[in-house]
Amino acid sequence: MYVVCMFDEMYSDNAEIREHYLNVNSWLRTMSSTAISKKNVEAESHFKRIGITFSVQDDSMSERIIPFDLIPRILTNHEWSKIEKGVIQRTKALNAFLADIYSSGEIFKAKIIPEEIVYKKASFDQSMVGFSPPRKIYSPIVGVDLVRTGRDQFYVLEDNCRTPSGVSYMLENREIMMKMFPDLFHSNRVQRVDDYPTRLLQTLMSLAPKKCDSSIPTVVLLTPGHLNSAYYEHTFLSDQMGIEMVEASDLYVENDLVYMKTVDGPKKVDVIYRRIDDNYIDPLFYNADSVIGVPGIIHAYRTGGVNICSAPGCGVADDKAIYIYVPEMIKFYLGEMPILENVETWRCEKDDELKYVLENIKNLVVKEVDGSGGYGMLIGPKSTEKTIEQFSLKLKNNPKGYIAQPTLDLSSSPTLIDNEITGRRVDLRPYCLIGKQAQLCPGGLTRVALNKGSYVVNSSQGGGVKDTWVLAD
Repeated sequence: MYVVCMFDEMYSDNAEIREHYLNVNSWLRTMSSTAISKKNVEAESHFKRIGITFSVQDDSMSERIIPFDLIPRILTNHEWSKIEKGVIQRTKALNAFLADIYSSGEIFKAKIIPEEIVYKKASFDQSMVGFSPPRKIYSPIVGVDLVRTGRDQFYVLEDNCRTPSGVSYMLENREIMMKMFPDLFHSNRVQRVDDYPTRLLQTLMSLAPKKCDSSIPTVVLLTPGHLNSAYYEHTFLSDQMGIEMVEASDLYVENDLVYMKTVDGPKKVDVIYRRIDDNYIDPLFYNADSVIGVPGIIHAYRTGGVNICSAPGCGVADDKAIYIYVPEMIKFYLGEMPILENVETWRCEKDDELKYVLENIKNLVVKEVDGSGGYGMLIGPKSTEKTIEQFSLKLKNNPKGYIAQPTLDLSSSPTLIDNEITGRRVDLRPYCLIGKQAQLCPGGLTRVALNKGSYVVNSSQGGGVKDTWVLAD
């Protein structure tokens, strides 16, 4: 039995299959239960073989293979066009915001954002004030989490400006689908995503620092090591881009330049795609106990010897309390109306808004300002009275630490559950690259809430992933 939510991406209101799903529906009708089971096992074996896992924050801190759904999520060219324009617009505004708050602070002078909201954030890096990275790009890779509630209704849930992960899932989802069902791609006009690593490398190379003396900048990926939950993605992307993946012990600073140790001797590094947190980048500058950072690298960065992507301090732009003001940023910096809307959000640190949230908490989603991964949040309609009481107490004790939003009924996408096709809620994270130009790879990471009735798509909370198709016009 196919379960239909508020907006179904495969079926119209009169239960007819939407045109862009017709080919996939015909394909599904030809698949027997035995064939589906076989393909599910094949996909799981592929993910096990290549080692794609995610971390579960339980007592064992275990690693698990991420569940993969065989039915692709399909977007038309018209639908994608709105997403593409909206995400690029948002990415430009977020970078303009970062450039502004670390320089003249025009948005504060215009009374659009209160200064204290920004300056009191732990993610605001005081040492970045007065410094501008190449092309004034602080966050060259931005992942924007989108949900859909209607035919042309896409909302932004949050922005990810630091080191947005999950792009390896997007690429591997496509690879396994093309291996298992090549005929599907012949009968559909699916735009490619496999050139994302090339796009990423070109973006990073376009952000070379002023002391770069080569027409082909040397780019490396800095990883904290194999214990990191996204280590597979680090190795995958460095391999796909054809660049070296390095750890702190592979780099050193001399005369405000960064060098990589190689068998042929030192090699100057121009751009570092870093996948470690701000606080661990440089033990001489941030956390003195860090063993995964490079001593002296921040001074080399500030004097133009190397570029660090993303810039330290860019995380303030994806803070959930700052999220509220992004539509105003778009108007202020770009002189445009927002293409993608925010979800209505209440800041619990405001007395009147806290009062509203506490009175309506049973119908709201409450999130920690610094939370991620589906942890530290309350979904009112799905919570018990006891849980709501406990969360209400948290809000009263620490109102600044929380925001609240209405419970949106996310769109559903056809999903295979126990060899039966049923609807499950989904979200989408497209990845925007911005350097010399801004661009979106036509696709993204679709996460799906595999548990019946669930609104939470995070893999750590029982979610899975599926291939995202954008059809050519």
